[in-house]
Amino acid sequence: MCLTGGCNKMNVFDWLANMEMPAGQKFNVVEVRFKNGRKDFFRNTSALTLQTGDAVVVEMPTGYHIGHVSLQGELVRLQMQKKKVADNEEIKKIYRLANSRDMEKMAEARNREIPTLYRTREIIRKLNLKMKLSDVEFQADNTKATFYYSADERVDFRELIKILAAEFKIRVEMKQISLRHEAGRLGGIGVCGRELCCSTWLSDFKNVATSAARYQNLSLNPTKLSGQCGRLKCCLNYELDTYLEALKDIPKVETPLLTEQGEARLQKTDIFRKIMWFGYREDNTWYPLDVERVNHIIELNKAGKKPATLLEDEPAEKEETGPLNSDLEQLDRKFRSRSKKKKKKKKHSRNRHNNKNNTSGAS
Repeated sequence: MCLTGGCNKMNVFDWLANMEMPAGQKFNVVEVRFKNGRKDFFRNTSALTLQTGDAVVVEMPTGYHIGHVSLQGELVRLQMQKKKVADNEEIKKIYRLANSRDMEKMAEARNREIPTLYRTREIIRKLNLKMKLSDVEFQADNTKATFYYSADERVDFRELIKILAAEFKIRVEMKQISLRHEAGRLGGIGVCGRELCCSTWLSDFKNVATSAARYQNLSLNPTKLSGQCGRLKCCLNYELDTYLEALKDIPKVETPLLTEQGEARLQKTDIFRKIMWFGYREDNTWYPLDVERVNHIIELNKAGKKPATLLEDEPAEKEETGPLNSDLEQLDRKFRSRSKKKKKKKKHSRNRHNNKNNTSGAS
């Protein structure tokens, strides 16, 4: 059992599962999940007793397909409102619970997908079509296949459809998807170490701008900011509102701060601690300042004034005292005079000794 819940793509926690509803008021539309997290809504016209995860045979425009129940009850009604799906007669129905024969036939269809994918890519290369085929999904009755592709330009694949229909003896549907949807269908592991959000729970893709990285003080490195789809990571938007709220109290420093020591430029900002680091041009030391201090220096600069340093407005006043280290100088003079007296005594005694030796030699 997967403890993270990532084994089943696009899992939904039914927080209304324990709510008892009258039998006559139970919502009869069920959400069914297919390959790679694709979901659709079907009506339980036969009042089947269904549980989440049950394999069911559902109606399709051409034949039938097999999926798994992912959600039922009142949450399905909310999901339909969110996705703007009307509760009308266009909703297809659930035929029955899938039996062993249905599952065997579905396994046969799944086994055809990988060889069909490789063969179709070969045909695309021969036709010189500028498209990227990412996935193939066979219908459970083996009569239809959906080919998912991405392309930067419009592609004329009429010839491709004729070749595929003749070679595989199936109905062909070509469906163009974005690069984000392609990454969601293929799945993978992100730099965070978890499964991709687009393949596990994220279904609504919002625009991600480079300004989201600037507001969060992230390095504008495309290799680090891009996901496996080649686009900016969706997770850049997760904490963006929190950063924008915190940035309201931080001043915009467009020019260097002017001090008596020179121009101090902004090096780094801790948004949540509200601390800004500044450094002088020829100094490797960064000085942390709080927001209030930065605003104060900006006001001084606007008034034509400069603080002494980033941390102090006025230079420290020197106290008028006597000569520096006067006590030490007195001791030096004292010991210097003693050493001179000792030298004189030694010289005098040496002279007396020499004179005595001279007189004794003369006698």
